[in-house]
Amino acid sequence: MNITILTYGSRGDVQPFLALALGLQQNGHRVRLAAPHRFAEFVARYGVSFVPLAGDPEIISQRLNAAGGNPLRAMTAIQGYVSDIAPQVARAAFAACEDADLLIHSFLFTVGAHSWAREHGIPDVSVQTFPVFAPTRAFPNVAAAWIPPGWPSYFSHWLANRFFWYGGKLGYPRVRRASPDIAYPSRLYWPFDERTDRLRTPLLFAFSPLVVPRPDEWGAHIHLTGYFFLEEEDYRPPAALTDFLAEGPPPVCISFGSMVSRDAARTGGAVLEALKMTGERGIFLTGWNGWRPPNPPPNVLFLDAAPHAWLLPRCKAVVHHGGAGVTGAGLRAGIPNIVVPHSADQPFWGRRVAALGAGPAPIPVWRLTVDRLAAALAEAARPASITRASQVGEMIRSENGVGQAVRRIESSV
Repeated sequence: MNITILTYGSRGDVQPFLALALGLQQNGHRVRLAAPHRFAEFVARYGVSFVPLAGDPEIISQRLNAAGGNPLRAMTAIQGYVSDIAPQVARAAFAACEDADLLIHSFLFTVGAHSWAREHGIPDVSVQTFPVFAPTRAFPNVAAAWIPPGWPSYFSHWLANRFFWYGGKLGYPRVRRASPDIAYPSRLYWPFDERTDRLRTPLLFAFSPLVVPRPDEWGAHIHLTGYFFLEEEDYRPPAALTDFLAEGPPPVCISFGSMVSRDAARTGGAVLEALKMTGERGIFLTGWNGWRPPNPPPNVLFLDAAPHAWLLPRCKAVVHHGGAGVTGAGLRAGIPNIVVPHSADQPFWGRRVAALGAGPAPIPVWRLTVDRLAAALAEAARPASITRASQVGEMIRSENGVGQAVRRIESSV
């Protein structure tokens, strides 16, 4: 089959789909991956055909971070930016779909890609890295992690779905008028509509059923495959990294990924003080925000990035923002995870980590202090925490999310 994959966002949003593309290619399919242009070199290293999309996912991260824990404000901020870049993205994305036999799409392409596939008579599959578009009483929508189980949780999913659907639908005529040269779908369709006799679009969740057990309400079109991990076997660490690891006991990794914070100096300073208080060494992955102190302490190494799959098993714990990708990587590594959520789905994953016993209770970034993080580091160093994190890691490593997804995708066509 000719398969086009459409995704948008940070590296954590692109990397799982690259892993899926490789799995599909290994099964003999021809795959094209469309994603933000800044990932062209990253994808090209793996021999996957790439279509660059306009826009900058860093802006999405900035807006999500500014929205904090307000889900409606976060979704509004995203939709505003999406509307601005939609014509440029649509032109490249739809061109990438022209000869496709199957479309696979992520969160921001959910409605547009499904509508294009439906009007062109080809099947589509929705792949999500967090539980969305699947109402349940078991847990709330990820953007409202504080809502208790039961009918309030179900309502939070229902409301988020309506907001997502009508928000996109209301802006669609304006987007079409702004670029009449693009062959948009004549109308938008909801891929998970129960009121139609058409089979609903398969919905694959790329996370472990150990982390989010399957609720009873979910229909047969919903599948939990396990995480999509990308194996980066050819990684060659810089000498500074290998030397630092060899110079002492395993460090704590700090990785806030694409969270570009106006308060990065305060957050980073609190982390450094907590490491000093607990006597821990650290490796600080600076990501997009690039924050570094003027005089880095000798017990902390600062790097732009390093593959989590390589680095985390060499660390004793990881402090991260709770993005879906880094949460999966942290759990897979079998080390305690300390989650400092910034926005969006991150508080949800922080609570799931704590519920599994693979880390302490999450510390929202606006509540982060030296004492709170030092206490979390001490809890993560307890033998019971280390043992439980190791058990979770062993179970997740036994899963084959990409393989499960490939089988589900092939059986859906």
